[in-house]
Amino acid sequence: MVLYIGVDLGTSAVKLLLMEGSGKIQKIVSKPYPISFPHPGWSEQNPSDWWDGVVEGIHELTADCDRSQVAGISFGGQMHGLVILDEKDAVIRPAILWNDGRTAKEVDELNNGIGREKLSSYTANIAFAGFTAPKLLWVQKNEPENFAKIAKIMLPKDYIAYKMTGIHCTDVSDASGMLLLDVKNRCWSEKMMDICHIRREQLAQIYESYEVVGTLTPEAARLLGLPESCKVAAGAGDNAAAAVGTGTVGDGMCNISLGTSGTIFISSRDFRVDGHNALHAFGHADGHYHLMGCMLSAASCNKWWMDEIIGTKDYAAQQAQIESLGENHVFFLPYLMGERSPHNDPNARGTFIGLTMDNTRSDMTQAVLEGVAFAMRDSFEVAKALGIPITRTKICGGGAKSPLWRRIMANVLGIKVDLLESEEGPAMGGAMLAAVACGEYPSVEAAAKAIVRVVDTVEPEPELVRKYEEKYRQFVQIYPAVKGLFAQWAQ
Repeated sequence: MVLYIGVDLGTSAVKLLLMEGSGKIQKIVSKPYPISFPHPGWSEQNPSDWWDGVVEGIHELTADCDRSQVAGISFGGQMHGLVILDEKDAVIRPAILWNDGRTAKEVDELNNGIGREKLSSYTANIAFAGFTAPKLLWVQKNEPENFAKIAKIMLPKDYIAYKMTGIHCTDVSDASGMLLLDVKNRCWSEKMMDICHIRREQLAQIYESYEVVGTLTPEAARLLGLPESCKVAAGAGDNAAAAVGTGTVGDGMCNISLGTSGTIFISSRDFRVDGHNALHAFGHADGHYHLMGCMLSAASCNKWWMDEIIGTKDYAAQQAQIESLGENHVFFLPYLMGERSPHNDPNARGTFIGLTMDNTRSDMTQAVLEGVAFAMRDSFEVAKALGIPITRTKICGGGAKSPLWRRIMANVLGIKVDLLESEEGPAMGGAMLAAVACGEYPSVEAAAKAIVRVVDTVEPEPELVRKYEEKYRQFVQIYPAVKGLFAQWAQ
C-alpha cells in the first residue's frame, strides 16, 4: 500500500491527513499552536511553532501504519504570510500573517501611489492589507535592521517544505497572493521587485503545485520517522488546495465555501482578470488559473443573527419556519466586517432594509441567508462577464450543512449545487497533490475525477430562479445607495 500525507498549515492549527492512493482517508490529526497580537490589529506567529506541530502531528498520524509506505507529502497553507530568513536560514522575526492589518499606509501607497492599473498589469491584482508585498514595505520602513538581514522571503507552508527538503521553494498559487508574481506568465515580476526593493535571489524558486521539490533530508527523515525517499511536492495556497480537494479543477468549475468567511472559487484554463480587480486572479494548483471572490462574512452572519440577536443554537428550528422563498421584501447586506469582493470597502456595514410592521423574525432570518447568497452572486456575475461558462458548483463549509441555504444558493445563482461525500479541505488537496507528484495519477484533474464524489445535487427551480432574479436586481441597488453613509460614519 502507498500512502500520502496532506498538511494543512492553518492559522490556529496544523491539520494532517493520511490518504491511501485510492483516496481513502486513513487518519486525521490536528495540532494547535499559538497566535500573538502584539499590537491592536497585528497578527503574528513563530514559524518554529508550525514546524513543531508538523513533526508532532506526523508522528501521531503515522503511529499505526508502516511508515516506509509513505511516498509523498504536500501542503495547503495559510496564504500571504511573511516569513523572512537570514543568510544562515534562521527566522529573523515572527511571521506577519494574512489577517494582520498594520499595512494600511503601504497599501494606500501601492494602490494610489504606484496605481491600481500598474499593479494589475504587473501582477493581475491590486494591493490588499493581507498581501505579502505591503508587509515587506512595512518591514523596510519600520524595521530597517531586519530588512537588511533578509536573504530569503518565504510563505508559511513553504517554510515547512524548506525544513523538510532544505530547498527554498514556493508554488504558483500561493505566490499569486504575494503581489510579487506576474500571474499571467507564472514568474516573479521585475517591476514589483524594484518597487519592494528586493532582489531575485531573495525570492524562492517557483514550482507548479504538483511538482516534486525534493526528498526529505536525512535530518528531516529522522525527525519525522519517514524514509529519505519520501517526495515533497510544492503544494498550494489553502483555497487552491481546498479546490483540489473538492474537484474544482479544469475549465469553468466552481466551488462555494460558506464558512466564517465565504469564497467563490472558479477554475479556468485561460488567464482572465476583470477590469475592476473585483476578484483575485491567481494561478491554480492544476497548472492553470483561477478567479476567487472573498466575502468577509458568510456563515458568520447567520451565526451572529442566531447566537447574538435571537439567542438560540437551534438554527434548524428557525429555518424550518421559513415558508415562502423568493417573496421576502426584507433585504440584508452581509457586510458585518466590511467587504472585500467585489466592493473592497472596509467601511461597509451590515444593514437590514425593507422592514414593515408585519414582518416576522423568520423574514429577517430568511433575509440573512438570502443576503449572503446575493452577495456571493455579485462575484459570480463578475466571473460570468469574463465569459467563463458556469453551470454548476460544489458547496462546502458549515453553512452548506443547511438544506435550505443550499436551495437558496442554487436558485439565486440559477445553477446546480453539488454536495460532496467528504470535505477535508486543504489537507485532502495536499494529499492529492502528493499523489500526483508521485505518479499515482497523471494529472490533478485525473486525481480529482477518481477521488472526489458528489452525493447530492440541488437543482434550480425555474419559477424560483425567476423570482430571485427580480429580488437580486433590487438587492444590487442597496449598496450604492448607502455607500456614502458608510464612508461618512467611518470618519
